[in-house]
Amino acid sequence: MKTLSIIVPCFNEAQVLADFVREVQRVTTHLPLTKKFILVNDGSSDDTLAVMKALAASSDDIFYLSFSRNFGKESAILAGLTYSEGDFVTLMDADLQDPPELLNDMYQKMTTENYDIVGCKRRNRQGEPAIRTFFANRFYSLINHISDQEIPSGVRDFRLMTRQVVDELLKLSEVNRFSKGLFAWAGFKAFYIDYDNVERQAGKSSWHFWQLVSYSIDGIVNFSDAPLNFATVTGFVSFVISLCLAAFYMTKTLLFGDPVQGFPTLIILMLLIGGLQLFSLGIIGKYIGKIFLETKHRPSYIIKEKNLD
Repeated sequence: MKTLSIIVPCFNEAQVLADFVREVQRVTTHLPLTKKFILVNDGSSDDTLAVMKALAASSDDIFYLSFSRNFGKESAILAGLTYSEGDFVTLMDADLQDPPELLNDMYQKMTTENYDIVGCKRRNRQGEPAIRTFFANRFYSLINHISDQEIPSGVRDFRLMTRQVVDELLKLSEVNRFSKGLFAWAGFKAFYIDYDNVERQAGKSSWHFWQLVSYSIDGIVNFSDAPLNFATVTGFVSFVISLCLAAFYMTKTLLFGDPVQGFPTLIILMLLIGGLQLFSLGIIGKYIGKIFLETKHRPSYIIKEKNLD
């Protein structure tokens, strides 16, 4: 019988982790696959690791990895993919926002219609704060305009993949990872199942607004050079504007003898040019910072303890 590796990144999920495992086991009873859970503890500060160890002790199909500190969800996903061995691999959140029953539909769709990836896409964001929904929609609209890789709005990390897809993804050794973009970049035949948004069953989301903003910026920087092009165009336009203003005031003074209001003009030009320069340097600095992180060749995570090889 073929096997399914279920990768679950966890950060402070002690309240819901056991319920998640039981629910997945319950709704996938008739799935013709041998299931293997890989629970990844991403430096949780609650009892998540203790719950993982208890679950692993109660079943031969549950394994865990525990990081030395919080490295982030992207690192947890990478670790899970690295240690997965299943013929099929799925990524799931422990908060039950990824409906486990959809695994049956995903497997059916993949095997009957020969898809390499079957993911899930939310029809709506009901239950989320309005401001978070607004900026999420704007992000997907922006990145799909400036990037060559299309990332459908509402798509989650929850997806079922073949072994071939996972093996190819693991060849991408970059440190600055944006999984949604990497899945799109890798290609393969993909299909997305629509479903209504499901709220967390317990606890609070570990993703705060500014973390999401930072994550979005990383996604844009990792998969588009449009900001660099913008900085270049901005610098050129500001240079042209300064030449036009110089010509205007010179002509005005020579032809009409009007005195140039030096102080206000100088301040405005300094603020304009200086602001544009700093903004452009900030964009360039973001890309240089990414290059710097890549050249360090640091590991994406450090595993402190585990119960699998």
